[in-house]
Amino acid sequence: MTERRIPGHARSGLKHWVLVAAGCAAVVGGALGATSATGAVTAGQPTGDPVAAPAPEPAPEADLSKVQLPLECGPFPVAVSLKTSAVLDGKPLTVAAAHCQADMGTPPDGVFLVGADGAPVALLPDSEGLTVTELAIRSDGSIRGRARGYSSPDVPRFSPDLEVELSWKRSGGAWTKTETKSSVQGA
Repeated sequence: MTERRIPGHARSGLKHWVLVAAGCAAVVGGALGATSATGAVTAGQPTGDPVAAPAPEPAPEADLSKVQLPLECGPFPVAVSLKTSAVLDGKPLTVAAAHCQADMGTPPDGVFLVGADGAPVALLPDSEGLTVTELAIRSDGSIRGRARGYSSPDVPRFSPDLEVELSWKRSGGAWTKTETKSSVQGA
């Protein structure tokens, strides 16, 4: 049997791979340089002066560092994990999910509503053992949230098995909470 040799120009070596890498870098660099810094695809620029639409003014937020949230954390500080703000009936409101900042693990969240007066109202106590993953104030004035929790004390704390849809609506001067629980997919 005769040995078959591959011609030198058909073998890949260091020089070949350096040229391939340089070519890829040039293509990627050219593509990045050709688009805007935001990565948005833009059409041709208008010939006249562009008129910028006024940006919507963000809702004023309560300074949560100055608010004493009703959590008993002992020596640990309070950590705000989520917050959202809106103006309802002409008054600024901030809704925040907060927990005690422990050295290990993820402590449960409480959800608090902070109005213009700075006094927090507890919408969801941390004693319910939920970790809040989403919060929003809707245009109708209701507050929506999503959280994860546990169906029993036997469920390992690293693997929540419940998904909880939360909703708060104003009725009179109080807030009414509704929740829907479902099993976490794959739990």
